[in-house]
Amino acid sequence: MLDLAAELHRWCQEERDFAVATVVAVSGSAPRRPGAALAVDADGEAVGSVSGGCVEGAVYDLCREAMETGRTVLERFGYSDDDAFAVGLTCGGVIDVLVTPVRAGSPRRALYAEALAAAAQGRAVALTRVVEGPRELLGGALYVPAEGDGAGSLGGPDGLDAGALAETRALLEAGRTATVETGAGLGGPPGAGGRGAAGDDGEPGCGPPVTLLVESSAPPPRMLVFGAIDFASALASTGSFLGYRVTVCDARPVFATPARFPDADEVVVEWPHRYLDSQQLDARTVVCVLTHDAKFDVPLLERALRLPIAYVGAMGSRRTHLARLAQLRDAGLGETELARLHSPIGLDLGARTPEETALSIAAEIVAVRHGGTGVPLTGAHTPIHRDTAPAVV
Repeated sequence: MLDLAAELHRWCQEERDFAVATVVAVSGSAPRRPGAALAVDADGEAVGSVSGGCVEGAVYDLCREAMETGRTVLERFGYSDDDAFAVGLTCGGVIDVLVTPVRAGSPRRALYAEALAAAAQGRAVALTRVVEGPRELLGGALYVPAEGDGAGSLGGPDGLDAGALAETRALLEAGRTATVETGAGLGGPPGAGGRGAAGDDGEPGCGPPVTLLVESSAPPPRMLVFGAIDFASALASTGSFLGYRVTVCDARPVFATPARFPDADEVVVEWPHRYLDSQQLDARTVVCVLTHDAKFDVPLLERALRLPIAYVGAMGSRRTHLARLAQLRDAGLGETELARLHSPIGLDLGARTPEETALSIAAEIVAVRHGGTGVPLTGAHTPIHRDTAPAVV
């Protein structure tokens, strides 16, 4: 739902009734990940996508039906090749889609509206919903901001909200959307039926587990580009296109000017390592060092490689890379830390121009982020879309 925060916030302000279909689970090859959404309003207007086109028509109809009935439903779509027009994912995957009506007067509309407004304003928030479990809990929701108290309830026993809140805050801090299966089951009488009607030890009172979707909406991840050169300008443009908040930093004021980097969110004149020391960074941050000048690179990389961030890359020839490794070892870095350094930076695309080099760097960042190999898909036996294992409370 938060995938469409800006549009749905506007719909709430306009007091429209609508339904949202959200991908809550994926297995095999599928084009969209958990959190992807399609929304349909009472007049039939649609925004978003859950499958890149494979099952949009069927999901659209489910949204229209949910607006009429007011019921939350969970539907599975899988591969179908028996009929060219059958509802299924031709890519061979399986997706579970939760369809939630958001109608005027519904008990959770205000909660959804609050979460959508916060996400649309760029605040770090999460929305947690029950996507699998007892029917009466399906669609139960918690709104969790990064700061302050949350709102709503999943509707289960007291421990369910508490456990879900803790897991939600952990995923929100990492800026991740994921499914979570609670370890503590719901209470119920012996023989109530369903999986987990009794605990593993045979004792009553441990009902079926509940699966939650935690959608996180966080401020854009940061890309720190050090070195105010032409390659940095191209990389700032590419990073912005990928959704990063891009900072270009250089100690030389004659080069570090906003006019030279129109696509950067900010341009900073400072020694690179001092700027890095001044920042609060999270696990999504990427650092790209393009200066290939030891007096800038070594103190900067010495610090960056010790930080729990997503990616650290440095430009330079292979000879420069070997010399830089020796200097970093002299500075006290161990082999584990040095193994985190992507240098020479980027994938081997045969890049020549600044724009091609920026594409090479961006491709490596995406591959590292999603566990890609960087090899051509043609002739490869690697999966196109990788599954994300659910977390467990």
